[in-house]
Amino acid sequence: PAVLSVGGLPAALDELAGRVPLPVTLQLAAVRCAPMLEETLWFVACEAVANAVKHASANRLTLSLVLEGTDIRLTCSDDGNGLADSRGSGLQGLADRVEAVGGRLVVRGVPGHGSTVEAVVLCGS
Repeated sequence: PAVLSVGGLPAALDELAGRVPLPVTLQLAAVRCAPMLEETLWFVACEAVANAVKHASANRLTLSLVLEGTDIRLTCSDDGNGLADSRGSGLQGLADRVEAVGGRLVVRGVPGHGSTVEAVVLCGS
């Protein structure tokens, strides 16, 4: 979206949260990275949010963006069914995309207690 190139990932995530039909808690650091990295993390956020809304029966979401040293970490957590499958084509495609920029994607779920999708990339990569 245009807001990604103008305002960066925090602004784009804020806009995304406003379109989600669930309450979203935002924890967004004011960080900027290379456009390719921001685009990659944007796609991760969009897919994770879409999965939570469509498949997880979630009631709430949390989107977090933090800078940890030289790493930027995007986390999307929900309180849904906890059945996110990292082997599914959508999440596997995200993992491939994140790995292509030198990062890693981790998907965790606890049945009945929600799922977390977390992408970490080196901000300078």
